[in-house]
Amino acid sequence: MLLSVLAGVSLALSASAQEWPTRPVVVVFPFNPGGGGEQLVRRVMGQLSRDLRQQFLVENRPGAGGTIGAGMVAKARPDGYTLLGSGVGSNVVAPAMLSVQFDSIRDFTHIAFLGGPPQVLAVNAGFEPRTLQQYLDRSRGKAADIAFGSPGTGTHSHLIGELFKSLTGARLLHIPYNGGGPAVADLVAGHIPSAFTSLGAISQHLRAGKARALAISSSKRAESFSSVPTFAELGYKELTATTWFGLSGPAGLPRPIVTRLNAQVRNALAQPDIRAILLADGIEADDLDAEDFTQFFRAEIARWSPLARAAKEAGAVQDKPQPR
Repeated sequence: MLLSVLAGVSLALSASAQEWPTRPVVVVFPFNPGGGGEQLVRRVMGQLSRDLRQQFLVENRPGAGGTIGAGMVAKARPDGYTLLGSGVGSNVVAPAMLSVQFDSIRDFTHIAFLGGPPQVLAVNAGFEPRTLQQYLDRSRGKAADIAFGSPGTGTHSHLIGELFKSLTGARLLHIPYNGGGPAVADLVAGHIPSAFTSLGAISQHLRAGKARALAISSSKRAESFSSVPTFAELGYKELTATTWFGLSGPAGLPRPIVTRLNAQVRNALAQPDIRAILLADGIEADDLDAEDFTQFFRAEIARWSPLARAAKEAGAVQDKPQPR
């Protein structure tokens, strides 16, 4: 009797998954509006809305380095109608620095890789240093610490800034913002002299001459900003990284939904108009199935978690338990 009941439930779930989606899908983006990651997620979800003829609604749920929004999705029902714009910040770096109520592997189903922009060390257009070496020389002087903004404590940008300090001996004062948009806005306005932020978040201001990039964290120079050297070619290969994003859901998401979503995301990223936009923002996107994306997730946790914990132990982060 029990076996027949379980078989019936399994068949019902399978049928439901095959029919999915029959109503709008909410995609939680765990940061404030305005960053390059949000633009990437919205572009891909817009394509999915057209292809699947159902709305994929991106909702910003920021806070605690992205872990508040991630935690909400970890607790959601695994029916395919609540997903997460996951990423290295919210699911790799911040959980190693802050007290969170989820495990980034056990409590999620990782669906598809979206790619991500490199980080840039950018300065206000009126700030004197014009090269990375000049910036370092000034940061090591007697006067004072140079402030650098980031999208927030525990974000990937923040961690790369802390790694940069460790590698170079630069005296820098971290100014955390509540998202990449506010950090870039203050940089352009001259309220802070420098910032670590994604290329996508600041690219329009670089083109307009309102900010200047000193170095970029991509493996090679970005096509659209070929005059900006990489950190690697300046001697800091440890700073080769992208602030990548993906699509994830709660643990236990039905396999048919995962398979269909993965195929749809990869198809969206292959569209000429989307590819052109991604290339313009220097976004690198590998073509991964769900299993490969999960393995990539594990590798990134192994790479960044020790650095994140070291930053915490050095006093760069004040840990505050997050609400359950």
